[in-house]
Amino acid sequence: MEQLRSAVEEHMDQMADLVQKLSAELRSGLKPALDNFLGFFHAINWKEPWLVGLIGSHFVLLIVAITSRKNLNFQMFLFLLALAGVYLAERLNSLLGENWKSFSTQNYFDRNGVFLSSVWSGPLLIIAIIILINTLFSLCRLIVRWKRAELRHRARLSQNKQD
Repeated sequence: MEQLRSAVEEHMDQMADLVQKLSAELRSGLKPALDNFLGFFHAINWKEPWLVGLIGSHFVLLIVAITSRKNLNFQMFLFLLALAGVYLAERLNSLLGENWKSFSTQNYFDRNGVFLSSVWSGPLLIIAIIILINTLFSLCRLIVRWKRAELRHRARLSQNKQD
């Protein structure tokens, strides 16, 4: 029994050592990514009017998507609108990159579109995912209602046959 206990303790020590090494590796690997994200976040002047308006419009679109969750046709319109915004992000990035002096204090619009992907496409994709999840739940509820109605109809048919 003592041998089993010592083997289990040795195994637990090895597992604890592996977990410590893995967490240290993850921390060292994620540290540059976190530093890059914080640098990106601090490099942006979040008080620029067009950025405040963009964030406000995303917030309004999210509220509209949440409050209209029972109207599936309107939800599909919002879903397609959000996906169209993501689709047009590359063209929008090049257009805004050419005309940034007219509305911004610095050029955020690089060739790769990282900034626009972060502040334009990212929130639109999150809103689209929320709408998609809501649509899937609505579809599940509709299937349940349909099956219940089908079972009621079959019960009525079998009851009419018995009479």
